[in-house]
Amino acid sequence: SRKASSKVERAYSTMMNSDMDAVEAENQVELEEKTRLINQVLELQHTLEDLSARVDAVKEENLKLKSENQVLGQYIENLMSASSVFQTTDTKSKRK
Repeated sequence: SRKASSKVERAYSTMMNSDMDAVEAENQVELEEKTRLINQVLELQHTLEDLSARVDAVKEENLKLKSENQVLGQYIENLMSASSVFQTTDTKSKRK
């Protein structure tokens, strides 16, 4: 009877260890999955920060180019008004 109970205890202990190993393995898988997801979120955050910085740089460059275009447009307008080639002539009033 003592040997039987010892066998039962060992079987129970083996079963418990097996269950604990399974739970531990499951916890390890969950931990790895959580770690993977956290790393993915961090990577996405860095990508978002990079894209946001790039958008800001492009906006700044766009404003600079708009300003330069206005200056060039005004310069061309001034050149055209100063040149006789681009002066409008009213031929009807000259003929009368």
